[in-house]
Amino acid sequence: WVLTSYIVSAAIIMPLTGLLVARFGQRRLLLVNIIGFMVSSMLCGASQNLLMIVVCRIAQGLFGASLVPLSQFILRAVFPKKEQGVAMALWGMGIMCAPILGPALGGFITDNLTWRWVFYINLPVCLIAYALTLALIQETPLIKKPIDSIGLGLLVLGVGALQLFLDRGNSVDWFEASSTLWLVIICVLSLLAFIWRCMTEAHPIIHMRLFKDRNFSVSASLMLVFVLLIFGQITLAPLMLQTLFNYPSETAGLLMAPRGLGSMVAMAVVGRFLTVVEPRFFLLAGVCIAAFGTFLLSRFSLELSVTDYVVISTLQGIGMGLFFVPLATLSLSTLSTNDIAEGAGLFSFARSLGTSIGISLMVALLSRSEQVNWNTLGGYINPFNPNVQSWLHATGMSLSDPRTALRLAQMMQAQANMIAFNNVSLFATVGLSLLLPLLLLLKQPQHGH
Repeated sequence: WVLTSYIVSAAIIMPLTGLLVARFGQRRLLLVNIIGFMVSSMLCGASQNLLMIVVCRIAQGLFGASLVPLSQFILRAVFPKKEQGVAMALWGMGIMCAPILGPALGGFITDNLTWRWVFYINLPVCLIAYALTLALIQETPLIKKPIDSIGLGLLVLGVGALQLFLDRGNSVDWFEASSTLWLVIICVLSLLAFIWRCMTEAHPIIHMRLFKDRNFSVSASLMLVFVLLIFGQITLAPLMLQTLFNYPSETAGLLMAPRGLGSMVAMAVVGRFLTVVEPRFFLLAGVCIAAFGTFLLSRFSLELSVTDYVVISTLQGIGMGLFFVPLATLSLSTLSTNDIAEGAGLFSFARSLGTSIGISLMVALLSRSEQVNWNTLGGYINPFNPNVQSWLHATGMSLSDPRTALRLAQMMQAQANMIAFNNVSLFATVGLSLLLPLLLLLKQPQHGH
């Protein structure tokens, strides 16, 4: 619930970024969000029980949700076209590398201090951001348009039910529980009613016309599916490193860092050459390299070396960096100035939703695959298998010895888990390959945009 409360509240607010900017102005909204995020982070760290930290995490999600799309909107408005590639690259380093480098920092803080400092560390960052916002960010004109309360209620209900379903589904075996079935029904009905409301209301919460823009709709779809496959698979990596290779949490976190460093290097390259190289070339290279790195991750065995993992995960990170920056640039390139803030919010929402779906999907795939592998491997454990006889002879054990059954069960469990992790990576590889035709739908923006 500590995780779910933040995800749900952030997912609800993120698509409303354009509306919030119009009503409150970018500078005022940014200042309020920074202070709110800082205060709620301090309260999370000081929480004395589960209820308090869940409530504070809801507040943290409400204030933190629009920080990412708002920063993208401000950079698009401030930097001229020729410098936006560099600006988006620097912005992308934070967006993409934070969830990758986070496990290393989080593991270090948790092992050497306490979990509370994971929240307290936000204090100096927020104070610096607040001072820089006061000094550098200009205010935008306010537009006092009415808020569709019915549409807002439908959005809260639909997105909230969806996020709860994704986060809690696997723990209750999805549709085997009536609670998840009701969540799906509420989600579908609420979101359908919300879309109809946005198409018929004079002042909708979200303008559906944005999705008529081909670059924006294709970019949002690409982002959703890409992070679904990549982040879903990456989320399982620390689990694999700790359970199968017995690395402590801090070491497992550190082994995630090279992937983030690879992304940062690739983003720096893209930022430097984005104005002279067509963005679709970087997107093509990014998808291919990320897919190849993910495919190599599907070939692992229990004899995996640290060097192999670092090299391959770095390759995957390079593909991610080559993909993200040009996509973030193209997604808003053909939108009108008045729609950029709302488009940035929806684009970030696609990333957030893709991450949530990806984690749920990959965890479900992992658990199902592990069960299938266990049953399949178990069929080979019998006295008539010459490999079993060879192993018994080499170890000096016999099938009548209870310790043999325990030893074989442990070995089968490890192998079943390893194959399951490989299957998840292979699934992600196939999914990434299917993204390639969608790149053809993107168009190079005209120079005037």
